[in-house]
Amino acid sequence: MESRNRLAGEKSPYLLQHAQNPVDWLPWGEEAFSRARVEDKPVFLSIGYSTCHWCHVMAHESFEDEQVAALMNQTFISIKVDREERPDIDHLYMTVCQMMTGGGGWPLTIIMTPEKKPFYAATYIPKRSYPGRIGMLDLVPKVREIWRDNRDRLVADAAKISGHLAALTSSEPGDRPDQSVVAEAFNQLAAEFDAVNGGFGRAPKFPSPHNLIFLLRYWRQTGEARALTMVETTLRAMALGGIKDHVGFGFHRYSTDRAWLVPHFEKMLYDQAMMSRAYLEAFQATGNSLYRETAVEVLAYVLRDMTSPEGAFFSAEDADSEGEEGKFYVWTEAEIRKVLDEPDANLAVRIFNVKPEGNFKEEATGRLTGRNILHLNESGEHGVAGLNIPTDELAGRMEKIRGGLFDYRKKRVRPGLDDKVLTDWNGLMISALAMAAQVLDEPLYARAARKAADFILSNLRDSDGRLLHRYRDGQAAFQANLDDYAWLIMGLLDLYEALFEVRYLETALELNRDLTAHFRDEKAGGFYFTPDDAPFLLARIKKSYDGAIPSGNSAAMMNLMRLARMTGDQSLEAKAVEIGRAFAGELRQTPSVHTGLLTAVMFDIWGSFEAVISGNPEAQDTQDMINALRRQYTPDKVVLLRPDGEGEPDIVRVAEFTRNQVSLNGRATAYICRNRACNRPVTDIDEMIGLIRAGKS
Repeated sequence: MESRNRLAGEKSPYLLQHAQNPVDWLPWGEEAFSRARVEDKPVFLSIGYSTCHWCHVMAHESFEDEQVAALMNQTFISIKVDREERPDIDHLYMTVCQMMTGGGGWPLTIIMTPEKKPFYAATYIPKRSYPGRIGMLDLVPKVREIWRDNRDRLVADAAKISGHLAALTSSEPGDRPDQSVVAEAFNQLAAEFDAVNGGFGRAPKFPSPHNLIFLLRYWRQTGEARALTMVETTLRAMALGGIKDHVGFGFHRYSTDRAWLVPHFEKMLYDQAMMSRAYLEAFQATGNSLYRETAVEVLAYVLRDMTSPEGAFFSAEDADSEGEEGKFYVWTEAEIRKVLDEPDANLAVRIFNVKPEGNFKEEATGRLTGRNILHLNESGEHGVAGLNIPTDELAGRMEKIRGGLFDYRKKRVRPGLDDKVLTDWNGLMISALAMAAQVLDEPLYARAARKAADFILSNLRDSDGRLLHRYRDGQAAFQANLDDYAWLIMGLLDLYEALFEVRYLETALELNRDLTAHFRDEKAGGFYFTPDDAPFLLARIKKSYDGAIPSGNSAAMMNLMRLARMTGDQSLEAKAVEIGRAFAGELRQTPSVHTGLLTAVMFDIWGSFEAVISGNPEAQDTQDMINALRRQYTPDKVVLLRPDGEGEPDIVRVAEFTRNQVSLNGRATAYICRNRACNRPVTDIDEMIGLIRAGKS
């Protein structure tokens, strides 16, 4: 079918969803703004993403409606942007929306001059007005009238907003953050903690795994028991709740209620990566098998359903199927009894809390639908109490039940898959898999991480070696942003520590040089989101606070700290310290929304371990020593392997200080240093662990 607008030639699944709209959409680019100037029209910018529920709602109500489209085509030059494909545009105009309205979200609606200066911002806009919210049928004629009769006012408003935006993105560096700001972040999280349900605040409730990772590390450094309690309460509640897909695994985006029962059903790659990291760190810290099993399930979902044949990772799965949110995931009791034999059906109904009337309500009426979101009880080893079934038998029956439900569910219409490959989110997933390979001693994860990393490095770099942001359908496009560099570098560092292939460490250093050359704020420190040679936008955003994932500056600071310890290059540490100082004011003002950055600050404040293992990589004693290190919850460490053998090992090229750190008497040898002070080399694993524990702050 021939496209009705200019989106059919795009690669973004989100833009392609709108190619048949009667709205005369154009992609972001000079053609659109040139037309706006020539035709003397304001620009209607709509930003969303392919798995966004309310984006679908606005599309069905307005963008597919001939009446609304006719008004838009008469009044505007209309531009569609995929926020995941162009996060630079999204970050800028989301900042505008938050400035103008005090809130934000998607779909994001911006109306602006042909010079890209905004004068109106909103999120979802209904077709028809209702109390408290203007509809498209009223908004569009009103904008057309003001643009025609009172344009000077709009232009003045746009200039004022642009001026505020420029002021908002400039700041002066402050003092180096200290333990007081870290402690205040903990206090703020403790005040927001839901002691009954886990998590922070009220509904809607987001997983925010970076908060949990921060709290785990805070607990490790300070011994504050409440921090660990917050982590464990939250991780257990999410693992048992409806936010987790108990049939196909993986986590949904967020919970619409306080108890983690009713999710917003989309599944995002970055959530799977961050959640698996949080569960892996919690398993290391506590030894609780629930956390290990949950991480394994998340990774199984990603490798099964979100991995391309080439090994890269897809972006997301939609919340909707057949026009209904959650339809793929919910169950009636009758369906379960149809799929399973009677004993297993009885067990499934009990264990997954299935009710005849259901627990999933219609969005419009609030009435129960007879459908159930599967979830487990908050008691018993597997979330089940009072069952006289041996643990091994219960585990076997549960796997049989899950398999039966999974096979039946495969026959349903599956939610849409956004199969674009994003460099930053792939970096996150590479990092998570590399960590899992180490913590769980599972080579499968290391192979998957290597395959994805090699794909990104082969397919998402331009002729000068600089990164690109998006790959889909054989085409890589768009300059990489800060997050692309920061998260891929982190993934490569973790992959080096999983495989000890020096090429990944060298590539991380190479990418870090590009990042520093093109993104660094030479005056105030920190990194801009866009490079210095990016196409013009109104301002270069420099972001420090956490969103669904921590900011790129958070990852960049941690990377610089780790690279400094791994290479001995103290100029890298100086740049890391600059980042903390660049955002010192924001950290002190709102520490609890900067837990990603404060995790890096803790690495700076309390220091790190540097562990060099010297020995034959194939020998059992070397592997035993490495594995013993990996079993310890020491997130403030870096690990290098200096292989024995003839000639100088490759690692010496990168970390010259390892030149003389040779094995003793042909035995695997550990060199443990802390804050640039080294202990004597040891060949005994217990002695090595003792040095690490003795050196803990």
